[in-house]
Amino acid sequence: MVIDVKKISDYVWEIPRSADMRVPGRIYGDEETVDSLLRDVEKKKAGGFTPAIEQVINVATLPGIQKASLAMADIHPGYGFAIGGVGAFDMEEGIISVAGVGFDINCGVRVLITPLERDDVEEKKVELANQLFRDVPSGVGSTGEIRLKEKEIDELLRKGASFVIERGYGLPEDLEYTEERGCIDGADPENVSHRAKERQFRQVGTLGSGNHYLEVQYVEEIYDPEAATAYGIHKGQVLIAIHCGSRALGHQIGTDYLSLLEEASRKYGIPIRERELVCAPVKSPEGKRYLSAVNCGINCAFANRQAISHLTRLAVARIFGLRQEEIRLLYDVGHNTCKIETHTIDGSTKKVLVHRKGATRAFGPGRDEIPERYRGAGQPLLVGGTMGTVSYILRGTEKGMDECFGSAVHGAGRSLSRMQAKKQWKGSEIIKRLEAEGIIIRSRSKSGVAEEAPGAYKDVNKVVDIMHNAGVNRKVARVRPLVCIKG
Repeated sequence: MVIDVKKISDYVWEIPRSADMRVPGRIYGDEETVDSLLRDVEKKKAGGFTPAIEQVINVATLPGIQKASLAMADIHPGYGFAIGGVGAFDMEEGIISVAGVGFDINCGVRVLITPLERDDVEEKKVELANQLFRDVPSGVGSTGEIRLKEKEIDELLRKGASFVIERGYGLPEDLEYTEERGCIDGADPENVSHRAKERQFRQVGTLGSGNHYLEVQYVEEIYDPEAATAYGIHKGQVLIAIHCGSRALGHQIGTDYLSLLEEASRKYGIPIRERELVCAPVKSPEGKRYLSAVNCGINCAFANRQAISHLTRLAVARIFGLRQEEIRLLYDVGHNTCKIETHTIDGSTKKVLVHRKGATRAFGPGRDEIPERYRGAGQPLLVGGTMGTVSYILRGTEKGMDECFGSAVHGAGRSLSRMQAKKQWKGSEIIKRLEAEGIIIRSRSKSGVAEEAPGAYKDVNKVVDIMHNAGVNRKVARVRPLVCIKG
């Protein structure tokens, strides 16, 4: 397959419409990014995965897609949609797809702001690491102290973060600083299987495994003092990031609806280039059911991160003698979602269903959805790097609203598969090396640490610089890890 990629600017590339593409493809990257994507096409000839750049083209063929099939700078292959992919669809003619959401529905990042400085934590970071590792359940199949019955799960799926706050897990003001105020409308638990609910009975308040983490960080650099002041952060300050999603419930929703939407694709005559791209019209009975189930998964993930933040507050307060209220929520935002949003397209305002697969909502200044305190600066974006490098706090921009439906990268993006990483590194060696660099790692799986080796990821500095230089996201702060808890 020969793919024509045209350079629009130093950091934006376009795949022109051809054949059955309904819109062009647009990639945020530099020349090295595009060269790497095209090399993957050549590698495919020997068999294996669908290259990410082909997935961008495949998404561009789906009914009702608006403006362009988009890929953020952390693009790499996923199921159907590339990870880092964004697609917005017309509410009347468009579709909804499992691939555009992913299986860990509303996986996202929440960042807590502490009154602590780096020096306060350095002398107690081993003690803090041990306390967090004890108090926050992590790992494959981990279970938490919140044990629910099916009726309670139904209430959680409808109410999201407020469900656990009402039970003492967090502060009411946390909702103001959570995307969708921690609860998205349209969640009907009737559209979630008993099996999915059953898998969640004891997983609320658990970190899980894979690339999920709880990380104590300090602000190493401030790039945008005005936005940093609005967000309430300063150089040297200690923050805590929580990265996880809807756990087994979200995965089961994806599994359940993959077969249903496969039938719907045939029923409605939607041509599918890759099995995982199966979909249904947004307004169809199947599409409505799946969107409702996704909303349940979104609310589940908000509740999960809310519960974990409560456990984290307790651990930090215990070590440093703080009150829980002194540890404020900066923001909580997801990066595996599809949501109905209002955007301006060709000069007209319209509602669209925006799929973000490994991509973060990044609304620019002035949007009502942003907390009032941040509205002048734009929405905070929480971009994870690796346990051995750095992460970033960015903000949304007007240009990002115009070009990519207010979207952003979600992390560094993998450069090696988990299997490749395990062949190249040993978890125990990584833990020793990072400890020598001043980063304390606690994990229930040495194999899991190897899978998440810093070298298995792209350079997050470069990924963020691409989005910053393209003007669609702007750098606010760079943070560096002190402690990382892995599953």
